[in-house]
Amino acid sequence: MSTIAIVVIVLAVAGGITYLLMKKGKIKDTNNNNIPDAIDEKVEEVKEVVKETKARVKRVVEETKDVVAAVKELGKQASHVAKATKSSEARKGRKPAAKK
Repeated sequence: MSTIAIVVIVLAVAGGITYLLMKKGKIKDTNNNNIPDAIDEKVEEVKEVVKETKARVKRVVEETKDVVAAVKELGKQASHVAKATKSSEARKGRKPAAKK
């Protein structure tokens, strides 16, 4: 027999046993949707974790964009150091901030 057939048979037997235990009352199913309450609870927990993870990913992306912008600005200003070492001119000073 192929591996897939064995897996399907094992899952069918496990599902049947779970169904019988739910009908006998050994496994709780308070809303009678043929899904054990333990599984319902775990699914809700996973949904909460996914929601929190999405929020964290969004914040990380925002911070990454800020860091990239800062690195680009640093790259632009790094050339000023090289120019300053080559010439003896007075420092020009800071450029005025652009209005947004």
